Amino acid sequence: MKSFDPIELAVFRSATRSVAEEMGASLRRAAFSPNIKERRDYSCAVFDAAGQTIAMGDHMPVHLGSMPMSVRAAVDTLTLGPGDIAILNDPFAGGTHLPDITMVLPVFVEQEKKPIFYVASRAHHADVGGKYPGSMGLCREISEEGLRIAPVKLVRGGETDMAVLTPILNSVRTPEEREGDLAAQIGACRVGEMRLQELEAKLGFEKVRRLGEELLDYSERLMRAELSQMPGGEFSAEDFLDNDGFTDSPIRINVCVEFDPASASAQVNFEGSSPQVASSMNAVFAITYSATYYVFRCLLPEDAPANAGLMRPITVFAPERTVVNASPPAAVAAGNVETSQRIVDVLLRALAQAIPNRIPAASSGTMSNLTIGGIDPRTERPFAYYETIAGGMGARPTADGISGVHTHMTNSLNTPVEALEYAYPFRVRRYSYRPNSGGTGKFRGGNGLIREIELLADAQVTLLSDRRKFRPYGLAGGKPGAAGSAIHVSGQTTQPIAAKSSVLAKKGDIISIETPGGGGWGKAEA
Repeated sequence: MKSFDPIELAVFRSATRSVAEEMGASLRRAAFSPNIKERRDYSCAVFDAAGQTIAMGDHMPVHLGSMPMSVRAAVDTLTLGPGDIAILNDPFAGGTHLPDITMVLPVFVEQEKKPIFYVASRAHHADVGGKYPGSMGLCREISEEGLRIAPVKLVRGGETDMAVLTPILNSVRTPEEREGDLAAQIGACRVGEMRLQELEAKLGFEKVRRLGEELLDYSERLMRAELSQMPGGEFSAEDFLDNDGFTDSPIRINVCVEFDPASASAQVNFEGSSPQVASSMNAVFAITYSATYYVFRCLLPEDAPANAGLMRPITVFAPERTVVNASPPAAVAAGNVETSQRIVDVLLRALAQAIPNRIPAASSGTMSNLTIGGIDPRTERPFAYYETIAGGMGARPTADGISGVHTHMTNSLNTPVEALEYAYPFRVRRYSYRPNSGGTGKFRGGNGLIREIELLADAQVTLLSDRRKFRPYGLAGGKPGAAGSAIHVSGQTTQPIAAKSSVLAKKGDIISIETPGGGGWGKAEA
């Protein structure tokens, strides 16, 4: 195969990445919900004709590493023609959890009978039905968590299929918002299609195809070069989720990372992790793969192209029917947001044995998922609010951790107070750093946050969180970060809110969340 000019390859890499970024910008501007518009809980990516990722935006790691499996599920299940767009959210078909809805569009050019690219957009929808407003509560089976969409054509030949869209909208609490967000995702895919067709018109089909192959090969070479420098041998670690929300038994996540510098490869084995549980804490394999992709991607320089080539030298094994590779009818809502974070924590703990001076201490380790739903008295219509609340970053080998930041598998922002109070019947009473919640050490962990919300309407409040019992660990002698907590204040009564629970609250009640701090790194100097 022809070897391309490095400058030409760099231009192609930037062009395809800019397509994914522009898709994301389009989705954000057109979205209806604050969760997508303000928090940027979405991801977009570009795939080659074989469904391999060749470019992604700087969006959500938990989405991006797993999205190729959704693309594969859509391509294997459906015959996608020009103008078609597939929709799916099934966690057992490459999805993550039900609120994350993915759209897949094939990109055609006139002279080719098959797609030359695919583009995909994934967004977290603030409600997809189910037992709890916001679709992020503690359930025993996936059927309780909301609407489950197998791959199906939402758009056929450029026209939306109302026979598909209408049942989706009839199954959620906020249909107008959902319709607006879905339309924004369709628009984002159309932007990607247009830009890639323009790229093919400029470069030609054969050159585009070969540049895509060379880009994947280049990323593979970068990863192999990194792995060849790793110490050979096996490095194991374990960590625990506090419980499954129904019992108090810890959930073990275990990993063994084996480096083979001679072959410049790695094997990642999650054998020994707990069996899947009868709650929403299960992760599907796509999540475990995505977390592994993220951790190994972090070993490379920031400018390394993030695509499917990076994982060619890495094998991931996760036993079936475990908490890291659950099977139906397992509930999985928290696997995407909580278990994914613990998988990262365990992988980093293992890597800290191999390359101790490069790995940070544990970050907050929970997304502190808060959902609130009810009837907005200003409009007399249902509302569903969802947000992940940031915590402390783990201290680094050369610097303190950052306070109040989303880390690892989430890359979202907060909902600004002004946007929150405008969109929902809430009043934010306090939003601040949580003093002294970062672990001490030579370098301190970042502090968590305190978010205090007064309800201006009766509502159901649901929390999915962790790190109450097993605090974010320190490394190299650093101390752990503070555990998380939450309270419900109703009149003169103050009650703790369990990490995984749902409560009915009244107008005037206050919900206060304190998120964990990050672990410290190194022994504190005397």
